[in-house]
Amino acid sequence: MFANLWLVQDACGVTCAVFTWLLLVYAEVVVTSVILLPSWPSPYSICNGVLFHVLALFAVAAHLRSMFTNPGAVTLGNATPEYIESLQLRPGQLVYKCPKCCSIKPDRAHHCSVCRRCIRRMDHHCPWVNNCIGESNQKYFVLFTLYIALMSLHTLGLVAMHFVYCFEDHFAGCSTLPPAVTVMLLVMLTLEGLLFFVFTAIMFGTQMYSICTDETGIEQLKKEQREWVNKSKWLNLKAVFGHECSFTWLNPFSTPEPGKSDLYQYIV
Repeated sequence: MFANLWLVQDACGVTCAVFTWLLLVYAEVVVTSVILLPSWPSPYSICNGVLFHVLALFAVAAHLRSMFTNPGAVTLGNATPEYIESLQLRPGQLVYKCPKCCSIKPDRAHHCSVCRRCIRRMDHHCPWVNNCIGESNQKYFVLFTLYIALMSLHTLGLVAMHFVYCFEDHFAGCSTLPPAVTVMLLVMLTLEGLLFFVFTAIMFGTQMYSICTDETGIEQLKKEQREWVNKSKWLNLKAVFGHECSFTWLNPFSTPEPGKSDLYQYIV
Protein backbone atom coordinates (compact mmCIF):
# COMPACT_ATOMS: atom_id res chain seq x y z
CA MET A 1 0.00 0.00 0.00
CA PHE A 2 1.21 3.51 -0.83
CA ALA A 3 0.61 6.71 1.09
CA ASN A 4 -2.26 8.08 -0.99
CA LEU A 5 -3.27 5.04 -2.99
CA TRP A 6 -4.58 1.72 -1.73
CA LEU A 7 -2.96 -1.04 -3.75
CA VAL A 8 -2.51 -4.61 -2.58
CA GLN A 9 0.91 -5.81 -3.69
CA ASP A 10 -0.09 -9.35 -4.57
CA ALA A 11 1.23 -10.87 -7.80
CA CYS A 12 -1.71 -13.27 -8.18
CA GLY A 13 -4.24 -10.50 -7.63
CA VAL A 14 -2.58 -8.11 -10.08
CA THR A 15 -2.44 -10.89 -12.68
CA CYS A 16 -6.14 -11.67 -12.23
CA ALA A 17 -7.07 -7.98 -12.46
CA VAL A 18 -5.04 -7.50 -15.65
CA PHE A 19 -6.58 -10.66 -17.11
CA THR A 20 -10.04 -9.23 -16.38
CA TRP A 21 -9.15 -6.06 -18.27
CA LEU A 22 -7.84 -8.09 -21.22
CA LEU A 23 -11.11 -10.02 -21.43
CA LEU A 24 -13.03 -6.73 -21.43
CA VAL A 25 -10.77 -5.39 -24.19
CA TYR A 26 -11.41 -8.54 -26.25
CA ALA A 27 -15.17 -8.09 -25.88
CA GLU A 28 -14.83 -4.42 -26.85
CA VAL A 29 -12.81 -5.20 -29.98
CA VAL A 30 -15.03 -8.03 -31.22
CA VAL A 31 -18.35 -6.30 -30.51
CA THR A 32 -17.20 -3.07 -32.12
CA SER A 33 -15.30 -4.37 -35.16
CA VAL A 34 -17.26 -7.55 -35.97
CA ILE A 35 -20.85 -6.73 -34.92
CA LEU A 36 -21.39 -2.96 -34.86
CA LEU A 37 -19.09 -1.33 -37.43
CA PRO A 38 -20.23 -3.35 -40.50
CA SER A 39 -23.74 -1.87 -40.16
CA TRP A 40 -22.67 1.57 -38.97
CA PRO A 41 -24.32 4.13 -38.80
CA SER A 42 -27.67 2.34 -38.66
CA PRO A 43 -29.95 2.99 -35.63
CA TYR A 44 -29.31 -0.61 -34.57
CA SER A 45 -25.54 -0.06 -34.38
CA ILE A 46 -25.80 3.36 -32.75
CA CYS A 47 -28.24 2.31 -30.01
CA ASN A 48 -26.43 -0.92 -29.20
CA GLY A 49 -23.04 0.78 -29.39
CA VAL A 50 -24.07 3.42 -26.88
CA LEU A 51 -25.61 0.86 -24.51
CA PHE A 52 -22.63 -1.48 -24.71
CA HIS A 53 -20.07 1.23 -24.06
CA VAL A 54 -22.02 2.78 -21.19
CA LEU A 55 -22.20 -0.61 -19.47
CA ALA A 56 -18.50 -1.17 -20.20
CA LEU A 57 -17.56 2.25 -18.80
CA PHE A 58 -19.52 1.67 -15.59
CA ALA A 59 -18.10 -1.84 -15.22
CA VAL A 60 -14.50 -0.65 -15.60
CA ALA A 61 -15.07 2.29 -13.23
CA ALA A 62 -16.60 0.01 -10.61
CA HIS A 63 -13.72 -2.45 -10.98
CA LEU A 64 -11.09 0.27 -10.56
CA ARG A 65 -12.82 1.74 -7.51
CA SER A 66 -13.16 -1.75 -5.99
CA MET A 67 -9.46 -2.28 -6.57
CA PHE A 68 -8.04 1.05 -5.41
CA THR A 69 -10.43 1.93 -2.56
CA ASN A 70 -9.37 1.18 0.99
CA PRO A 71 -11.89 -1.54 1.96
CA GLY A 72 -11.98 -0.44 5.60
CA ALA A 73 -8.58 -1.41 6.95
CA VAL A 74 -8.03 -0.98 10.67
CA THR A 75 -5.24 1.50 11.37
CA LEU A 76 -1.93 -0.16 12.13
CA GLY A 77 -0.27 0.72 15.42
CA ASN A 78 -3.52 1.78 17.08
CA ALA A 79 -2.85 -0.32 20.19
CA THR A 80 -1.73 2.68 22.22
CA PRO A 81 -2.91 3.85 25.65
CA GLU A 82 -4.13 7.12 24.07
CA TYR A 83 -6.23 5.33 21.47
CA ILE A 84 -7.69 2.89 24.02
CA GLU A 85 -8.59 5.84 26.24
CA SER A 86 -10.35 7.53 23.31
CA LEU A 87 -12.65 4.51 22.97
CA GLN A 88 -14.26 5.40 26.29
CA LEU A 89 -14.70 1.76 27.25
CA ARG A 90 -16.84 0.69 30.17
CA PRO A 91 -15.03 -0.45 33.31
CA GLY A 92 -13.91 -4.04 32.82
CA GLN A 93 -14.66 -4.05 29.09
CA LEU A 94 -12.06 -5.95 27.09
CA VAL A 95 -10.44 -5.13 23.77
CA TYR A 96 -9.15 -7.63 21.25
CA LYS A 97 -5.72 -7.23 19.72
CA CYS A 98 -5.12 -9.05 16.44
CA PRO A 99 -2.11 -11.37 16.88
CA LYS A 100 -1.18 -10.97 13.19
CA CYS A 101 -1.18 -7.22 12.56
CA CYS A 102 -1.09 -6.18 16.25
CA SER A 103 -3.99 -3.75 15.88
CA ILE A 104 -6.99 -3.30 18.13
CA LYS A 105 -9.66 -5.17 16.25
CA PRO A 106 -13.26 -3.91 16.07
CA ASP A 107 -16.18 -6.28 16.24
CA ARG A 108 -17.00 -7.85 12.85
CA ALA A 109 -13.51 -7.14 11.52
CA HIS A 110 -11.40 -9.99 10.19
CA HIS A 111 -7.74 -10.28 9.31
CA CYS A 112 -6.87 -10.80 5.64
CA SER A 113 -3.66 -12.72 5.07
CA VAL A 114 -3.26 -11.22 1.57
CA CYS A 115 -3.83 -7.57 2.54
CA ARG A 116 -2.07 -8.25 5.86
CA ARG A 117 -4.57 -6.02 7.63
CA CYS A 118 -7.76 -6.35 9.62
CA ILE A 119 -10.71 -5.25 7.46
CA ARG A 120 -13.94 -3.85 8.87
CA ARG A 121 -16.93 -5.96 7.83
CA MET A 122 -14.74 -8.01 5.52
CA ASP A 123 -16.85 -10.13 3.18
CA HIS A 124 -14.06 -11.88 1.28
CA HIS A 125 -10.82 -11.26 -0.57
CA CYS A 126 -11.42 -11.15 -4.32
CA PRO A 127 -8.37 -11.78 -6.55
CA TRP A 128 -10.27 -10.44 -9.60
CA VAL A 129 -10.19 -6.95 -8.10
CA ASN A 130 -6.98 -7.60 -6.14
CA ASN A 131 -8.56 -6.36 -2.94
CA CYS A 132 -10.70 -7.27 0.02
CA ILE A 133 -14.41 -6.53 -0.20
CA GLY A 134 -15.30 -4.71 2.98
CA GLU A 135 -17.10 -1.82 4.57
CA SER A 136 -15.84 0.92 2.24
CA ASN A 137 -15.81 -0.69 -1.21
CA GLN A 138 -18.65 -3.21 -1.22
CA LYS A 139 -20.87 -0.86 -3.23
CA TYR A 140 -18.32 -0.73 -6.06
CA PHE A 141 -17.90 -4.51 -6.11
CA VAL A 142 -21.67 -5.05 -6.26
CA LEU A 143 -21.92 -2.57 -9.15
CA PHE A 144 -19.02 -4.29 -10.90
CA THR A 145 -20.81 -7.65 -10.81
CA LEU A 146 -24.09 -6.00 -11.88
CA TYR A 147 -22.68 -4.17 -14.90
CA ILE A 148 -20.55 -7.09 -16.04
CA ALA A 149 -23.63 -9.35 -15.89
CA LEU A 150 -25.71 -6.83 -17.89
CA MET A 151 -22.86 -6.27 -20.34
CA SER A 152 -22.46 -10.03 -20.84
CA LEU A 153 -26.19 -10.50 -21.36
CA HIS A 154 -26.26 -7.68 -23.90
CA THR A 155 -23.25 -9.14 -25.70
CA LEU A 156 -24.88 -12.57 -25.91
CA GLY A 157 -27.95 -10.96 -27.44
CA LEU A 158 -25.84 -9.13 -30.02
CA VAL A 159 -24.00 -12.33 -30.95
CA ALA A 160 -27.28 -14.24 -31.30
CA MET A 161 -28.75 -11.53 -33.56
CA HIS A 162 -25.58 -11.49 -35.65
CA PHE A 163 -25.74 -15.23 -36.19
CA VAL A 164 -29.45 -15.10 -37.10
CA TYR A 165 -29.06 -12.40 -39.75
CA CYS A 166 -25.70 -13.48 -41.17
CA PHE A 167 -25.72 -17.26 -41.02
CA GLU A 168 -27.74 -17.83 -44.21
CA ASP A 169 -25.38 -15.60 -46.22
CA HIS A 170 -22.32 -17.25 -44.67
CA PHE A 171 -21.44 -13.91 -43.07
CA ALA A 172 -20.92 -12.28 -46.46
CA GLY A 173 -21.21 -8.54 -45.94
CA CYS A 174 -21.60 -8.93 -42.19
CA SER A 175 -17.92 -8.58 -41.40
CA THR A 176 -14.75 -7.32 -43.03
CA LEU A 177 -12.98 -10.44 -41.77
CA PRO A 178 -13.05 -13.88 -43.42
CA PRO A 179 -16.14 -15.92 -42.37
CA ALA A 180 -14.08 -18.55 -40.53
CA VAL A 181 -12.30 -15.91 -38.47
CA THR A 182 -15.58 -14.13 -37.76
CA VAL A 183 -17.25 -17.32 -36.53
CA MET A 184 -14.24 -18.21 -34.33
CA LEU A 185 -14.21 -14.75 -32.73
CA LEU A 186 -17.96 -14.86 -32.09
CA VAL A 187 -17.82 -18.35 -30.59
CA MET A 188 -15.03 -17.29 -28.21
CA LEU A 189 -17.01 -14.17 -27.32
CA THR A 190 -20.07 -16.32 -26.61
CA LEU A 191 -18.11 -18.56 -24.25
CA GLU A 192 -16.66 -15.53 -22.50
CA GLY A 193 -20.08 -13.92 -22.19
CA LEU A 194 -21.65 -17.06 -20.75
CA LEU A 195 -18.88 -17.55 -18.17
CA PHE A 196 -18.90 -13.91 -17.15
CA PHE A 197 -22.69 -13.77 -16.91
CA VAL A 198 -23.04 -16.90 -14.79
CA PHE A 199 -20.18 -15.96 -12.45
CA THR A 200 -21.13 -12.30 -11.93
CA ALA A 201 -24.87 -12.96 -11.70
CA ILE A 202 -24.29 -15.51 -8.93
CA MET A 203 -21.85 -13.19 -7.19
CA PHE A 204 -24.30 -10.28 -7.44
CA GLY A 205 -27.02 -12.42 -5.90
CA THR A 206 -24.83 -13.59 -3.02
CA GLN A 207 -23.66 -10.03 -2.34
CA MET A 208 -27.21 -8.67 -2.25
CA TYR A 209 -28.24 -11.50 0.07
CA SER A 210 -25.29 -10.74 2.32
CA ILE A 211 -26.19 -7.03 2.42
CA CYS A 212 -29.90 -7.57 3.06
CA THR A 213 -29.27 -10.07 5.86
CA ASP A 214 -26.40 -7.96 7.26
CA GLU A 215 -24.12 -10.97 7.43
CA THR A 216 -20.82 -11.02 5.58
CA GLY A 217 -19.53 -13.98 3.63
CA ILE A 218 -16.95 -14.81 6.31
CA GLU A 219 -19.59 -14.62 9.04
CA GLN A 220 -21.79 -16.99 7.08
CA LEU A 221 -18.89 -19.35 6.44
CA LYS A 222 -17.77 -19.39 10.07
CA LYS A 223 -21.39 -19.45 11.31
CA GLU A 224 -20.52 -16.75 13.81
CA GLN A 225 -23.04 -16.03 16.52
CA ARG A 226 -24.95 -12.87 15.72
CA GLU A 227 -24.21 -10.26 18.36
CA TRP A 228 -25.00 -7.12 16.39
CA VAL A 229 -28.30 -5.28 16.16
CA ASN A 230 -30.80 -6.55 13.58
CA LYS A 231 -31.74 -3.86 11.07
CA SER A 232 -34.24 -3.77 8.23
CA LYS A 233 -33.17 -4.68 4.69
CA TRP A 234 -33.71 -1.07 3.67
CA LEU A 235 -31.31 0.25 6.32
CA ASN A 236 -28.77 -2.40 5.39
CA LEU A 237 -28.92 -1.31 1.73
CA LYS A 238 -28.50 2.34 2.69
CA ALA A 239 -25.50 1.47 4.84
CA VAL A 240 -23.71 0.14 1.74
CA PHE A 241 -25.00 2.28 -1.13
CA GLY A 242 -25.55 5.58 0.64
CA HIS A 243 -27.71 7.18 3.27
CA GLU A 244 -29.97 8.89 0.71
CA CYS A 245 -31.66 6.65 -1.88
CA SER A 246 -31.12 8.00 -5.39
CA PHE A 247 -29.69 7.10 -8.79
CA THR A 248 -26.23 7.54 -7.27
CA TRP A 249 -26.70 4.05 -5.87
CA LEU A 250 -26.07 2.82 -9.44
CA ASN A 251 -23.24 5.28 -10.13
CA PRO A 252 -19.75 3.84 -9.58
CA PHE A 253 -18.28 7.35 -9.75
CA SER A 254 -20.30 8.42 -6.70
CA THR A 255 -18.96 7.84 -3.20
CA PRO A 256 -21.75 6.70 -0.86
CA GLU A 257 -22.75 8.95 2.01
CA PRO A 258 -23.27 6.54 4.92
CA GLY A 259 -24.88 9.02 7.27
CA LYS A 260 -24.56 8.07 10.92
CA SER A 261 -22.29 5.06 11.29
CA ASP A 262 -22.85 2.44 13.91
CA LEU A 263 -20.38 2.58 16.78
CA TYR A 264 -17.95 -0.31 16.70
CA GLN A 265 -17.79 -2.44 19.80
CA TYR A 266 -14.49 -3.85 20.92
CA ILE A 267 -14.76 -7.35 22.38
CA VAL A 268 -12.74 -10.51 22.75
